[in-house]
Amino acid sequence: MASSRLLSHLNGHPRLKLAIQLSISALVPAAPILYWSRNAKRDREERFREVTTKMRIPSVQTIDELMVEKCQPGDVVLFDRRCDCCASGPAAALGCLLGKAFLCEEEDGTRSVERGSYEHCGIVVPGQSTAKGAEHDPANLCLLEATSGSGVTCRPLLTRLEMSRSRSVILLPLSCPGERRFEVDHGDEGGLSEQTKLVRSITHSELAKFRDKWLAESISQDYKSHHSYLSIMGACLYRTGLYPTFPIPISPSAWLVVQALQECGAAMKLNEKQSQQTRVEDFTRDGRFFERDTVRLRPGWKFLNPLVMRENSVS
Repeated sequence: MASSRLLSHLNGHPRLKLAIQLSISALVPAAPILYWSRNAKRDREERFREVTTKMRIPSVQTIDELMVEKCQPGDVVLFDRRCDCCASGPAAALGCLLGKAFLCEEEDGTRSVERGSYEHCGIVVPGQSTAKGAEHDPANLCLLEATSGSGVTCRPLLTRLEMSRSRSVILLPLSCPGERRFEVDHGDEGGLSEQTKLVRSITHSELAKFRDKWLAESISQDYKSHHSYLSIMGACLYRTGLYPTFPIPISPSAWLVVQALQECGAAMKLNEKQSQQTRVEDFTRDGRFFERDTVRLRPGWKFLNPLVMRENSVS
């Protein structure tokens, strides 16, 4: 009887019936999304606890620690992320999926990496430690990147690598004019000219200023609330070919890295939209040989051969 009265009541109120139907229609597809988002956040928290409580054995280095020792400020790190592991919410995962679908191209022989769909990147910057000798300590290196969960963030490079669930992480070492990087022992500056040492010192200083400026801007502008939507809009505008019309970065993470390279004097400033129209995969093409879809560096600056920092299953 109660069910009959309920049905008759709904039939007598078509608007209420329509509202219930719309609510159910929205909840059905939302349920698996909410379940996935909850699991992704839980996995991220477990990963964070695992990394922060990891036992460090003195005089025994992990692969990640050895790779961090090869880095220096100005290097660019590319990520082939797993979109299903995005713990910043459905919008962040959608931005990741659209970035891979619209901004990443099939291997055409022009890239310096063999495989991977790189749609996120960051730049290595000096850490905020002011201790004596910290500028030469690999443990003080940080990765500056634009993210959905924390906005523009600067995290220790080693922690960032250990936290990563990406399929592949690639390092693009940046070499300044006159620098013979990897040709001498790491950390040995005896083979560097005074001019090269000065250029490297200026680069470190400018990157530190850029880091502080954008960390403050991210907080004041609440960038973390906009990153996912900028990523979605940028990918869609690139796909439709309308990106030259709108002052929106195609890839927010690539936009930040190009601006950092321009600030430290490594990248050329061809026009105002150069950084906005840069994709992450443009870093994989040598600007000395390609006019389009590349990051143009100033004379004497170059990216060395990419180094694989982490390679997981491609499935």
